[in-house]
Amino acid sequence: MNSNIQGIQMKDLPLIGPVYQFLGPDVFVAVVGLLLILGFVQINALALIWVERKVAGHIQLRPGPMEVGPHGLLQTLADGIKLMGKELITPQMADKPLYWLAPIIIFIPALVCFVIIPFSPLLQVRDLNVGILLIFSVSSLSVLSILMGGWASNNKYSLIGAARSVAQIIAYEIPLLLSTMSVIIMCNSFKMSEIIAAQKPVWFIVFQPIAAIIFLIGATAETNRAPFDLPEAESELVAGFHTEYTGMRFALFFLAEYSNMFITAAMAVTLFFGGWQGPLLPPLVWFMIKCYTLIFGVIWVRWTFPRLRFDQLMNFAWKILIPAALLNLLITAVVLKAV
Repeated sequence: MNSNIQGIQMKDLPLIGPVYQFLGPDVFVAVVGLLLILGFVQINALALIWVERKVAGHIQLRPGPMEVGPHGLLQTLADGIKLMGKELITPQMADKPLYWLAPIIIFIPALVCFVIIPFSPLLQVRDLNVGILLIFSVSSLSVLSILMGGWASNNKYSLIGAARSVAQIIAYEIPLLLSTMSVIIMCNSFKMSEIIAAQKPVWFIVFQPIAAIIFLIGATAETNRAPFDLPEAESELVAGFHTEYTGMRFALFFLAEYSNMFITAAMAVTLFFGGWQGPLLPPLVWFMIKCYTLIFGVIWVRWTFPRLRFDQLMNFAWKILIPAALLNLLITAVVLKAV
């Protein structure tokens, strides 16, 4: 955000002005941005869980939740209140410090990544010149938290789920990075606002359809969504790495999953679909429409395709996605050099 523009807007407000002048522009933006992010993360998770239940219901020719609120709108809120009231049970033989830290650590990357996301030209907490790198580096903490939770639970199903998740995320991180690099070398910047600005004439999806497909597949696998949800395979592993978690600890894993869905969709929109750009409607509206359209596609895929076997999942990453992403990156570099 531009602090000078914000200062002109904030200093004249009766209540906010003194706080803004006392904290200074940087601290004020950080505090307000963090509060907005915390609010948005919770509302986004509640909305997406309801949408997923409804989409799943309609795909399976049933109405989905209908009892709590109109068309079940308040069902997710009721479930959240129920989770807050549940007892936090710690297994007797668990590694307690790691067990307690895992759900907290998995939630931290979601908060940090939202700081970088450009919702509109004026609605971005920090527009860093290494924004893409920061998102990739911080999001890798989720692997550590999943491994911590699975190991510390002292449960064989949790440990198998954690091991699967680590192998899966490491494998699919490579094509994800390679597909992103195809866009980076086209605009010579890791800054998300500059990537969006470079797509003003034509969105990069036109020039990089293969990279976009690879990115969306890799992002689906990175967030442990079906058909790549082997770490949480209910038919094999009960609930995977969070089998032993109850109450709000379990809810934090859910919040992180749906927050990561939005973050990956926001990255795809920024890299390939022009970010906030679009006619007539405000930039924020365009950005949200694009993000939730991609999320709807991810939910649709979950309830349409069967779960892969683990060997199929790994072979698909190493034998198909990574070679395709490398070839696409090589062709992009040759074309840019020739032009």
